Amino acid sequence: MSADERSSTRIPRGPYAPLPPRPLDDTDRAIVRELLDDGRLSNAEIARRVGLPESTCAGRIRSLRETGVVRGIHAEVDHAALGRPMEAIIALRFSVHARGSMDSFRERIAAVPGVIAAYHVAGADDFLVHVTAPTSDDLRDMVLDHLTSVEGVAHAQTSLVFERIVGRSQLG
Repeated sequence: MSADERSSTRIPRGPYAPLPPRPLDDTDRAIVRELLDDGRLSNAEIARRVGLPESTCAGRIRSLRETGVVRGIHAEVDHAALGRPMEAIIALRFSVHARGSMDSFRERIAAVPGVIAAYHVAGADDFLVHVTAPTSDDLRDMVLDHLTSVEGVAHAQTSLVFERIVGRSQLG
Protein backbone atom coordinates (compact mmCIF):
# COMPACT_ATOMS: atom_id res chain seq x y z
CA MET A 1 0.00 0.00 0.00
CA SER A 2 1.40 3.40 -0.95
CA ALA A 3 1.72 6.32 1.45
CA ASP A 4 -1.14 8.07 -0.37
CA GLU A 5 -3.41 5.04 0.06
CA ARG A 6 -2.53 4.78 3.77
CA SER A 7 -3.25 8.44 4.41
CA SER A 8 -6.56 8.20 2.58
CA THR A 9 -7.58 5.18 4.66
CA ARG A 10 -7.11 7.18 7.87
CA ILE A 11 -9.61 9.80 6.78
CA PRO A 12 -12.36 10.28 7.86
CA ARG A 13 -11.93 10.20 11.64
CA GLY A 14 -14.91 9.86 13.85
CA PRO A 15 -18.35 8.38 13.34
CA TYR A 16 -19.08 10.02 9.97
CA ALA A 17 -17.29 11.47 7.00
CA PRO A 18 -16.99 15.23 7.56
CA LEU A 19 -17.74 17.65 4.78
CA PRO A 20 -14.86 19.78 3.54
CA PRO A 21 -14.21 22.46 6.16
CA ARG A 22 -15.11 26.06 5.53
CA PRO A 23 -13.34 28.93 7.27
CA LEU A 24 -14.86 29.72 10.65
CA ASP A 25 -16.02 33.25 11.25
CA ASP A 26 -16.48 35.11 14.54
CA THR A 27 -20.08 33.89 14.83
CA ASP A 28 -19.03 30.24 14.46
CA ARG A 29 -16.37 30.77 17.10
CA ALA A 30 -18.92 32.37 19.44
CA ILE A 31 -21.23 29.36 19.00
CA VAL A 32 -18.37 26.95 19.73
CA ARG A 33 -17.45 28.99 22.85
CA GLU A 34 -21.03 28.70 24.13
CA LEU A 35 -21.06 24.94 23.51
CA LEU A 36 -17.70 24.57 25.29
CA ASP A 37 -19.03 26.52 28.29
CA ASP A 38 -22.26 24.49 28.47
CA GLY A 39 -23.10 21.81 25.92
CA ARG A 40 -26.63 21.58 27.35
CA LEU A 41 -27.67 25.02 26.15
CA SER A 42 -30.71 25.03 23.90
CA ASN A 43 -30.46 26.31 20.36
CA ALA A 44 -32.71 29.21 21.38
CA GLU A 45 -30.34 30.22 24.20
CA ILE A 46 -27.24 29.96 22.00
CA ALA A 47 -28.99 32.03 19.31
CA ARG A 48 -29.89 34.68 21.89
CA ARG A 49 -26.34 34.82 23.27
CA VAL A 50 -24.64 35.13 19.87
CA GLY A 51 -27.30 37.42 18.34
CA LEU A 52 -28.71 35.16 15.61
CA PRO A 53 -32.20 34.06 14.62
CA GLU A 54 -32.88 30.55 15.95
CA SER A 55 -33.13 28.98 12.49
CA THR A 56 -29.81 30.49 11.41
CA CYS A 57 -28.15 29.34 14.63
CA ALA A 58 -29.53 25.82 14.18
CA GLY A 59 -28.12 25.74 10.65
CA ARG A 60 -24.73 26.94 11.86
CA ILE A 61 -24.60 24.30 14.61
CA ARG A 62 -25.61 21.60 12.10
CA SER A 63 -22.83 22.78 9.76
CA LEU A 64 -20.28 22.76 12.61
CA ARG A 65 -21.26 19.14 13.33
CA GLU A 66 -21.29 18.05 9.68
CA THR A 67 -17.84 19.48 9.04
CA GLY A 68 -16.43 17.84 12.17
CA VAL A 69 -15.66 21.07 14.03
CA VAL A 70 -18.05 19.96 16.77
CA ARG A 71 -17.53 16.21 17.12
CA GLY A 72 -19.78 15.65 20.11
CA ILE A 73 -21.13 17.03 23.36
CA HIS A 74 -19.85 15.22 26.43
CA ALA A 75 -20.46 15.19 30.15
CA GLU A 76 -17.57 16.08 32.43
CA VAL A 77 -17.78 13.71 35.37
CA ASP A 78 -16.24 13.63 38.82
CA HIS A 79 -14.32 10.35 38.79
CA ALA A 80 -13.98 10.32 42.58
CA ALA A 81 -17.77 10.53 42.91
CA LEU A 82 -17.96 7.49 40.62
CA GLY A 83 -15.67 5.53 42.95
CA ARG A 84 -12.48 6.09 40.93
CA PRO A 85 -10.51 8.73 42.88
CA MET A 86 -7.05 7.67 41.62
CA GLU A 87 -6.12 9.53 38.45
CA ALA A 88 -2.84 9.13 36.60
CA ILE A 89 -1.00 9.77 33.36
CA ILE A 90 1.06 6.81 32.21
CA ALA A 91 3.86 7.45 29.73
CA LEU A 92 4.63 4.43 27.55
CA ARG A 93 7.67 3.85 25.40
CA PHE A 94 7.71 1.08 22.78
CA SER A 95 10.84 -0.82 21.76
CA VAL A 96 9.63 -1.19 18.17
CA HIS A 97 7.60 1.33 16.24
CA ALA A 98 5.85 -0.93 13.75
CA ARG A 99 2.48 0.24 12.45
CA GLY A 100 0.88 -3.08 13.39
CA SER A 101 1.99 -2.73 17.01
CA MET A 102 0.72 0.83 17.24
CA ASP A 103 -2.62 -0.03 15.59
CA SER A 104 -3.07 -3.05 17.87
CA PHE A 105 -2.31 -0.94 20.93
CA ARG A 106 -4.84 1.73 19.88
CA GLU A 107 -7.57 -0.89 19.58
CA ARG A 108 -6.66 -2.54 22.87
CA ILE A 109 -6.27 0.61 24.98
CA ALA A 110 -9.67 1.99 24.00
CA ALA A 111 -11.34 -1.03 25.64
CA VAL A 112 -9.46 -0.94 28.97
CA PRO A 113 -11.79 0.04 31.86
CA GLY A 114 -10.69 3.31 33.45
CA VAL A 115 -8.97 4.77 30.36
CA ILE A 116 -10.12 8.35 29.87
CA ALA A 117 -7.95 9.00 26.81
CA ALA A 118 -4.75 7.87 25.14
CA TYR A 119 -2.52 10.20 23.15
CA HIS A 120 -0.02 9.03 20.54
CA VAL A 121 2.73 11.63 20.94
CA ALA A 122 6.09 12.65 19.54
CA GLY A 123 9.16 12.75 21.76
CA ALA A 124 10.78 10.30 24.14
CA ASP A 125 7.46 8.58 24.91
CA ASP A 126 5.11 7.05 22.37
CA PHE A 127 1.79 7.23 24.24
CA LEU A 128 0.40 9.11 27.21
CA VAL A 129 -2.53 7.28 28.76
CA HIS A 130 -4.90 9.14 31.11
CA VAL A 131 -6.60 6.72 33.53
CA THR A 132 -8.70 6.50 36.66
CA ALA A 133 -8.86 3.70 39.22
CA PRO A 134 -10.61 2.99 42.53
CA THR A 135 -7.40 2.35 44.51
CA SER A 136 -3.65 2.43 44.13
CA ASP A 137 -3.70 -1.39 43.93
CA ASP A 138 -6.19 -1.21 41.06
CA LEU A 139 -4.00 1.38 39.33
CA ARG A 140 -0.96 -0.87 39.69
CA ASP A 141 -2.92 -3.84 38.33
CA MET A 142 -4.14 -1.79 35.37
CA VAL A 143 -0.58 -0.81 34.49
CA LEU A 144 0.72 -4.38 34.86
CA ASP A 145 -2.22 -6.21 33.28
CA HIS A 146 -3.16 -3.85 30.46
CA LEU A 147 -0.18 -1.64 29.66
CA THR A 148 3.22 -3.12 30.41
CA SER A 149 2.03 -6.57 29.35
CA VAL A 150 1.48 -5.32 25.79
CA GLU A 151 4.07 -6.73 23.41
CA GLY A 152 6.62 -4.07 22.55
CA VAL A 153 6.16 -1.86 25.61
CA ALA A 154 9.68 -1.24 26.84
CA HIS A 155 9.05 1.35 29.56
CA ALA A 156 6.14 2.76 31.56
CA GLN A 157 6.18 5.69 33.93
CA THR A 158 3.13 6.50 36.04
CA SER A 159 2.51 10.04 37.26
CA LEU A 160 -0.32 10.63 39.72
CA VAL A 161 -2.62 13.54 38.98
CA PHE A 162 -3.06 15.75 42.03
CA GLU A 163 -5.25 18.35 40.37
CA ARG A 164 -6.81 18.89 36.96
CA ILE A 165 -7.01 22.45 35.69
CA VAL A 166 -9.41 22.89 32.80
CA GLY A 167 -8.58 25.59 30.27
CA ARG A 168 -11.13 28.33 29.77
CA SER A 169 -9.77 29.73 26.52
CA GLN A 170 -9.55 26.82 24.11
CA LEU A 171 -10.25 29.08 21.15
CA GLY A 172 -7.58 31.63 22.04
